[in-house]
Amino acid sequence: MAKRDYYEVLGVNKNASLDEIKAAYRKLAMQWHPDRWVSGTDAEKKTAEDNFKEAAEAYDVLSNPDKKAKYDQFGFAGVDGQAGPDFSQGFGNLNDILNDLFGGGFGTGFGNFGGFGGFGGFGGGSGQSQRVYRGRDIRTRVKLTLEEIATGCEKEITLERNRPCPDCGGKGAKNSSDIKTCPQCGGTGQVQRIANSIFGRSITYSPCPQCGGEGKIVANPCRRCNGTGLERKRETIKVKIPAGVEDGMQITVRGEGHAAQHNGVNGDLLLLIEQQPHANLKRDGQNLFYSCIISVTDALLGTEISVPALDGNYSVKIEPGTQSGTVVKLRGKGLPAVSGYGSGRGDLFVKILVWIPHKLSRSEKEALEAMRNSSTFTPSLTREDRTVFDKEKNIF
Repeated sequence: MAKRDYYEVLGVNKNASLDEIKAAYRKLAMQWHPDRWVSGTDAEKKTAEDNFKEAAEAYDVLSNPDKKAKYDQFGFAGVDGQAGPDFSQGFGNLNDILNDLFGGGFGTGFGNFGGFGGFGGFGGGSGQSQRVYRGRDIRTRVKLTLEEIATGCEKEITLERNRPCPDCGGKGAKNSSDIKTCPQCGGTGQVQRIANSIFGRSITYSPCPQCGGEGKIVANPCRRCNGTGLERKRETIKVKIPAGVEDGMQITVRGEGHAAQHNGVNGDLLLLIEQQPHANLKRDGQNLFYSCIISVTDALLGTEISVPALDGNYSVKIEPGTQSGTVVKLRGKGLPAVSGYGSGRGDLFVKILVWIPHKLSRSEKEALEAMRNSSTFTPSLTREDRTVFDKEKNIF
């Protein structure tokens, strides 16, 4: 099953304070702690366990400033593999969990987990939770050059998305008095059904048939949005792209997706990075590669070449007698690591290739014939030469 957005799990928005995050988790912890469902069916126990773990995982990330920052920028990819709640030894006592998290004050009112009543005045079972709406995510591609990736950049993104209706402020009705609490479900959006069998008492919840799970009934819908509270708009926003991102990486921009009904939690904007090909450089992680072809005479006599890098051109001296396949490293001229995923910069590797002419003039041939038997032109590999040729042999 795909993971749900952590903000959606806790029912808070991306700007929620730590106290709001704690309060949301407290409510879910009391609602879904497995101790409360010991007398439920196997299916109810499994649902409670899954929901409790999901809420604990969301709280573990959103209550930690470092994890939250990485999650806000890179989504689940930013926090995958990091330590989360450990349930290998059970779920712990609910009183202890809440006291540890919220500084005490929860020592009473939790004795009867088998029932479905209130918890110290905080409300009880699943029938009391009101639906939290979340807008849909928007996925789009953003094309970047290597130069933009090297420094980070700000890009303008044009989107078609749902935004709150300006006439009713997203409520679905101009006047708040036109929005009534559903009389059948009391605003919860759910109705409770109790059934007794030989296996005991079971309680199930389903969407309220009168309000369709909304919890509210709009008596006089807004004419502009027909009561949806939403309006389609074409907008352009500016998004900051961090340095060092890679092709195929996804960046999550919190709250910039579609707006939700009834002023719920906005969806996210998911940016898929598409790296544009560079005219001269190839990329492998943080390192860059450049191939330079020089003439035989330059390889024999030595020369100086200009190497293009992302911050300008650099002069590189080619020593006399340079062999084809020699690699020169320009330290620190590669790409930076994405913030939070490493440090330092990669290198720029320059591979020297010696070009051999296909045709020679008569005078050139005569000159080379005179040198054919010279000891200077007889192969005698130095240790450095052997290293170069050994590397070349690995290609095959």
